Amino acid sequence: MDDITPQSATAVQPRAKGRVHLSVKPRGPRTVLDRFRQSGSLKCLYPRGHSTELQAVLVNTAGGVTGGDRFETNAHAASGTHLTLTTQACERAYRAQPDQSGQIRTRLSVSDGARLNWLPQETILFNGCALDRRLSVDLTHGAELLLVEPLIFGREAMGEVLLTAQLNDRIDIRRAGLPLYLDALHLDGDVQALMQRRFVGGDARAVANVVFVSHRAEAQLDPVREMLPDTAGASLLRPDVLVLRLLAPDGFDLRRTLIPILTRLNGHPLPRCWTI
Repeated sequence: MDDITPQSATAVQPRAKGRVHLSVKPRGPRTVLDRFRQSGSLKCLYPRGHSTELQAVLVNTAGGVTGGDRFETNAHAASGTHLTLTTQACERAYRAQPDQSGQIRTRLSVSDGARLNWLPQETILFNGCALDRRLSVDLTHGAELLLVEPLIFGREAMGEVLLTAQLNDRIDIRRAGLPLYLDALHLDGDVQALMQRRFVGGDARAVANVVFVSHRAEAQLDPVREMLPDTAGASLLRPDVLVLRLLAPDGFDLRRTLIPILTRLNGHPLPRCWTI
């Protein structure tokens, strides 16, 4: 029998990996799948509907993200298509082992005359989590985009407090290769205390970024501002680029503001999983 040393007997922590790659194409007035591949713990469902757009629902069968996990999503909307990507439920970033982080990479591309909606539900950060997330979007001239990224810093109703957490989050949107919108967030340590600072979070436990790239963006600025609470703001980066940032005391208040705004910008009801 081989000698088993303490070092060789150290348990290897299980790691979740998953990939979804998809592209869509037009078929008459409808948007249909062109290519699709999925593997590991990330799956994609396609609810049936009567709309001409295609809805795709991402499902993390691992149940969340912890240190060492790797998830990757790639999606392309060809000219003349309308694609909506969402998630079955809120993503959860759980406690990670020291010096390990969960990784999420999302790459989206939208061709001229296409519309892509990136509408994931909230990501919930748990105490001790370590998450590294990157969202990259490539647009051509004439492409439209509606994007939201909501975050919850522990669920207040469950008594969750983020005394220690790590988050590296980056959103990079480019049009014809040139920067259009860049947002980077780095949190490390006592997130609860940081968010309580008046000029940081004002004691908010939920935040969201919304970006709307469309020829309709400028016309939506005033109506959207009228729908915002005092802890939110909206502005135009360009006549066709509307940006919104929202702070809320909890996930419920965040949704109460987000849903009517996203519905207005979308021009259609949100995916059903947002309203269940």
